[in-house]
Amino acid sequence: MATSGKVIKCKAAVAWAVGKPLSLEEVEVAPPKAGEVRIKMVATGICRTDENLRQGLFPNADFPVIPGHEGAGIVESIGEGVTSVTPGDKVILLCVPQCGKCSFCLNPETNFCLKCHMFESQCVLPDKTTRFTSKGQQIHHFMWVSTFAEYTVVPQYAVAKIDAAAPLDKVCLLACGFPTGYGAVINAAKVKPGSSCAVFGLGGVGLSVVMGCKAAGASRIIAIDVNKDKFAKARELGATDCINPQDFNKPIHEVLIEMTTYGADYTFEAAGKLDTLAAAMTSCNPSTGVCVMAGDPPAGSMLTIDPMLLLTGRAWKGTMLGGWKMRDAVPKLVSSYLDKKFRLDVLNTHTLPFAKLEEGLELLRAGKSIRTVLLF
Repeated sequence: MATSGKVIKCKAAVAWAVGKPLSLEEVEVAPPKAGEVRIKMVATGICRTDENLRQGLFPNADFPVIPGHEGAGIVESIGEGVTSVTPGDKVILLCVPQCGKCSFCLNPETNFCLKCHMFESQCVLPDKTTRFTSKGQQIHHFMWVSTFAEYTVVPQYAVAKIDAAAPLDKVCLLACGFPTGYGAVINAAKVKPGSSCAVFGLGGVGLSVVMGCKAAGASRIIAIDVNKDKFAKARELGATDCINPQDFNKPIHEVLIEMTTYGADYTFEAAGKLDTLAAAMTSCNPSTGVCVMAGDPPAGSMLTIDPMLLLTGRAWKGTMLGGWKMRDAVPKLVSSYLDKKFRLDVLNTHTLPFAKLEEGLELLRAGKSIRTVLLF
């Protein structure tokens, strides 16, 4: 392409400091170095984690930073040594990389990677520098991908080539929300047919949990949220019961234990809140129950629980992006979507041009959207 090897000037949303509104700025995006890929963004979802980053609730984040992590685009150029993609390829960006070489990547039981942000900062690229500059300042990356920019640069192990027939405005949601929720059921909990499930939080992740529970053959799927407007979609996707904790004068875990006799077989926390995490843990079966944490709680927060909850046999586990090894899994998930094996489109409630990013964030804050997709 004509831009290959050159600095590209484009628009990006910059969070200059914690708590400040995102600002659309002109940024310079440097060419990719060895092992890197520069991508022209086509579509990106807005996730609660992006808002958490802006508010300073995401761990080990450096400012100024370009948020966004649920995106898809087209390869513009590649650095020396890149073999997994070529210019013109459709790709999905991966906020949890898969280097393919570390001990975790070589372990089939986990999707953790030593290159991920939870182990090593992804605010800069592997050579400890950034590819973004604005107003004479270096701008940090967010989990390497920074999809709130017209162009972005990532290491080649943080991008997956996908089917050329895939609509990028739809499959961008396979970068975070859907695989996190669906995989929490299929990979982390391994829900059994005929079981009972309770899902706390009915955003993009929670509704994907509901879809996963239905696909796994759960006989009862209890959806829990304080926003009743989300119940119709939850029922449409397979929820058998929808309850609002504010409708009861007792703790929600007591309500769920009464509904399921001894507690649900599987509970999922998808709201990223400490009170719902505690409730999810307490409301699963005391002996064989499994509680999976799929939400993203505020950085530095602490949860106090009674350890006797675990002594009787409950299992409490977390999942990052649903346990998928993303470079391997994303192309397969895209193929499954194209084969209509799951209903991804139902998560996309709003579509806006990138210039209306702030409007999309307001929809998120007001609880009026499941996912807003921004088009570049």
